[in-house]
Amino acid sequence: MIAYLCAIGVIALIYCLLALGLNLQFGLTRLVNFGVVAFFAVGAYTSGLLSLQGVPLALCFVAAGVLSGLLALPIGLLSLRLRDDYLAIVTLGFSEAVRISIQQESWLTKGVQGLPGLPKLFAAWGPVSDLATFATLLALVALVSWGTVRLTRSPFGRLLKAIGDDEAALSALGKDPAWFKVQVFMLGAALAGVAGAFYAHFITFITPEQFIPLITFYVWMGLVMGGAGSVRGAVFGSLLLMVFLEGSRFAKDWVPGVSEVGMASLRLAAVGLALILVTLYRPSGLFGGKSQ
Repeated sequence: MIAYLCAIGVIALIYCLLALGLNLQFGLTRLVNFGVVAFFAVGAYTSGLLSLQGVPLALCFVAAGVLSGLLALPIGLLSLRLRDDYLAIVTLGFSEAVRISIQQESWLTKGVQGLPGLPKLFAAWGPVSDLATFATLLALVALVSWGTVRLTRSPFGRLLKAIGDDEAALSALGKDPAWFKVQVFMLGAALAGVAGAFYAHFITFITPEQFIPLITFYVWMGLVMGGAGSVRGAVFGSLLLMVFLEGSRFAKDWVPGVSEVGMASLRLAAVGLALILVTLYRPSGLFGGKSQ
């Protein structure tokens, strides 16, 4: 039971890290990124492939974040000067391009066979390795949350919020919002890459099928339910989403005649209903409009 709760806690914290990165992009600057899973996958495969070559895990994690951030640079330069709906389309297409590339380029990624046998974090610690991973992720989420709050209160953070509130007015003051948007887009992508590295070395086996657009949908769901623009919203919204997803797994015990496939559909329906209710009664999210 403890091992199960620890595993769920690790996955929940990974989603928190993804949501915090998206919160920087959308919550502050209103950048509609529908390609979160692409940077998540790039981070996972970068760290996984390097670790299989004997590179120390610390360097693998750094490489995962750096490469994911750098990969966001050309996308930002090409599309961030366009309207938000164009960015959404570009990032969604990019996420599918990344998944298909991982699936087809078997000479590098092993294709649909995936990457088995990835080294586990704190493997030398034996039975408490998952607990150590959970503690490390918890500390990282706390650090990123604190850093996000500090960022939003800094001149740079206020500039990002001004871009999200009224970009035209900021341009009229002589500021070029495009480069600031590129920077925050890269920062959010780097966080997604680090989250992917944690995921790869916790699961120890990754395949292209694990990085589908549904992951991006889940991250958006957590952020919207919690409240975009709020660090509390990003964190607690992701945790609430995980409660829905995992709690519904046990619903088949008291819903007779429902198969595993049917329960998966009911799980998505429950999450969708929760989103509808939050949208109707708390349009800004559970923590929207509150202090960070």
